[in-house]
Amino acid sequence: MKRKIFKGLLASAMLCGALTLSGCTSTNDQVVIYSNADDEAVEAMKKTLDNNGYEGKYLFQTFGTSELGGKLLAEGKDIEADLVTMSSFYLDSAQDKKNMFVNLDFETKSLEQYSSYYTPITSQEGAIIVNAEELKANNLATPTCLKDLAKPEYKDMISVTDISSSSTAWLLIQALVSEYGEDGAKDVLKGIYKNAGAHIEDSGSGPIKKVRAGEVAIGFGLRHQAVRDKEDGLPIDYIDPIEGNFSLTESVAIVNKDNNEHQKLAMEMAKCIIEKGRKELLKTYPNPLYEGELSDVVNKSAYPKVFDNKLTVDLLEKHQKLSEECK
Repeated sequence: MKRKIFKGLLASAMLCGALTLSGCTSTNDQVVIYSNADDEAVEAMKKTLDNNGYEGKYLFQTFGTSELGGKLLAEGKDIEADLVTMSSFYLDSAQDKKNMFVNLDFETKSLEQYSSYYTPITSQEGAIIVNAEELKANNLATPTCLKDLAKPEYKDMISVTDISSSSTAWLLIQALVSEYGEDGAKDVLKGIYKNAGAHIEDSGSGPIKKVRAGEVAIGFGLRHQAVRDKEDGLPIDYIDPIEGNFSLTESVAIVNKDNNEHQKLAMEMAKCIIEKGRKELLKTYPNPLYEGELSDVVNKSAYPKVFDNKLTVDLLEKHQKLSEECK
């Protein structure tokens, strides 16, 4: 999951860059797409749209999750975007506060029930990631649970993500709170942060990059990335923590534009992404979301779990505060 917080100046520069790199400028007849998706998901969606007759008919702009979430909550249906792909919990919070999305008008055949105004494009799970060579070189045992990561023998050998900047860290904190309660989670998290030291990253992919490079032996990150690294022959392995493999979905929604032509075309594009794009998306994000989709053995986590409380921006902020108290 991509970095979540951008400074105002950087955000503006990125927006200008998105316009320049796409080789187009916004026009009145283009559907405007706002997204917090990773590069791989963005490319898969663009490829799907371009291959199905929509090339040149949309403008795709990417943002960090906190920045885009802030725009949704502040602007509501007055936002420039016609179509949004975004963390599902942010879409729920935006709809609760701004009532800004319309119900999807196509059948999705999703495996789980979702809000009527969005349907998921990707699902990503958390797991412990290790560099087997570094564990051996440092005579370290392979951890089996998140609580192990607080053990003093892992001092300076762990990398995790900061929940204030990346929602990947929320997968870790959900697991700790679910298993040990808030007080118990704090005890474990304090030990993890102490062991991580300078290796607390802003980017969701930061920990796995450090594990790959051998800068640390252990990280917490996205399971599918570690599975792919192992299949590619890197000395990377992954452990499903007994506290649970929690997941987050990113979904597509259509902004209420009073049923104008942009809204109608945006709805067509959303349908295209789901019906024609999932095959491409599954190459990077292998968790099944719809009927007929299958996952091979390596992509089936051992302990899939869902947090007891509904995921909302308010809950995220609560867990961000918990995290800060542990530093």
